Amino acid sequence: MSLSRSSALVAAMLTVAGPAAALTKLAPDRPQTVALKQAAPERFDPQARAGDYLAGFVDGGPAGSVTVDLADADGGPVRRLVTAGRGRSEFRFVAEKAGQVLQVTTATPGSVTLGLSQHLAREQQKLTPQPPLSPAIARLSAEIAAGGTADAFWKETERTGAPLVEPGPDGKTTLTFLYRGARRNVRIFGAPSGDHDEMQRLPGSDVWYRSYLVPAETRLSYKLAPDVPDLPGSARERRIAILATAQADPLNRHPWPGDAPDRFNRESTVVLQAAPAQPWLDRGQAPGGTTTDGSIASSRLGNSRQITVYRPPGFDASRPDNLLLFVFDGPEYQSKVPTPRMLDAMIAAGVLPPTVAVFVANADRDARARELPGNPAFADFMAEELLPRVLAETGLKHDAARTILAGSSFGGLAAATVAFRHPARFGNAISLSGSFWWHPPGSDPASPNHVAALFARSPRLPVRFFLSAGLFETGSPSHGDGILETSRHLRDVLVARDYDVTYRDYAGGHDYLVWRGALADGLLALFGRR
Repeated sequence: MSLSRSSALVAAMLTVAGPAAALTKLAPDRPQTVALKQAAPERFDPQARAGDYLAGFVDGGPAGSVTVDLADADGGPVRRLVTAGRGRSEFRFVAEKAGQVLQVTTATPGSVTLGLSQHLAREQQKLTPQPPLSPAIARLSAEIAAGGTADAFWKETERTGAPLVEPGPDGKTTLTFLYRGARRNVRIFGAPSGDHDEMQRLPGSDVWYRSYLVPAETRLSYKLAPDVPDLPGSARERRIAILATAQADPLNRHPWPGDAPDRFNRESTVVLQAAPAQPWLDRGQAPGGTTTDGSIASSRLGNSRQITVYRPPGFDASRPDNLLLFVFDGPEYQSKVPTPRMLDAMIAAGVLPPTVAVFVANADRDARARELPGNPAFADFMAEELLPRVLAETGLKHDAARTILAGSSFGGLAAATVAFRHPARFGNAISLSGSFWWHPPGSDPASPNHVAALFARSPRLPVRFFLSAGLFETGSPSHGDGILETSRHLRDVLVARDYDVTYRDYAGGHDYLVWRGALADGLLALFGRR
């Protein structure tokens, strides 16, 4: 049957019923049950005015085939709400004008129940104000509503620092970010949600706030962005406009790094009491190793990049227990993650064997996005150009079982995929918040677990793994699985294939503040001396 003919029949059916047909009135939570003959319509009056919101259901039983239409009072068709529904079917609509009715027909005679679960007039359609999650903000809100000001609260917060940390339910912590004086908006860069969340203004004040329930083990870094401009252009352009004003929280007492040139290049940090320790950041009196800077040109990639080689104190290339560690995003893993200092401390404490570390920089920003995600040419560069060069310069004897790849984000993805392509060269991979949502261009975006599928389909390889992800790195309905979900999926695949794999969740996000502890944890999980 053509669409036009079908529409004509619906219109005719509604018109036949006509405004003179008897109407059964409907009210919320008072469902009506009627016996319908085949193709004989029954009309119901939901008693709706223009702008009313209504939600309801129809139930014709498992054998029934029930259709519900919304019609004008004169029988003119408005919209189809349920088409040939079996069992219970739900519907919802906004009445465009008063007097609209519901018409029910069935393909098979039988009993049909129609009911309304909700009926809200236009003036009732508003959010119910929720009390603030933070007890301190709730008290402040009450004070302001009673005619007070935020001055005393703000003076105390300036003394104690922010975010506010308060006990929450079920062993969690209520974390409240604060800002004062913004005109249009404040967004959080590095929020526990994993998104750039907007703060809300406390009515009657110039205080902006946003609260979260987080695990007591939380560690994170963040910035606040006041008055982010609303830009024309793409969604991405509007999103990254946050970088124009993102800066350290002026109330935070724990800036990072301490030597940043200004507040825009400084982040603020939160480390709750139960956050896992990061003991190897302090080298103490441990002797320091040496670093040598150089560069390497790649014929496979057609570019060159900086490399830095760290040699431990008293380095002896002939020792059989030496480790060789390659770290992607090399400059960041010498600054934001002070890996040489950490290695000094771990080697001096005897918890890690002597380790030579090679910090591999990216040729440029575009090259990083092109080379690190599953690029065979980059994997071949690592195995056939960089590795031989490092072995020649250090005098180390190659042992894949004692050679490690490590990185975060795209670097964590590269650690897994380079090892997959060259397991005879790299027998260990440390992936910190690896971007395992990635899939090659042209592949099915509905199948995001590309790397997990590679390992599932291939013979078991002689590679050991340390995988980690942040509890705040979750996906969304619009974007699919995130780093947390895809990392756990890869873990499950590796375990099923009998790989040696250690996995850890951290109460944090996509954050170097977390990775500087996770890298040490990964090294100890793979090669720690107990």
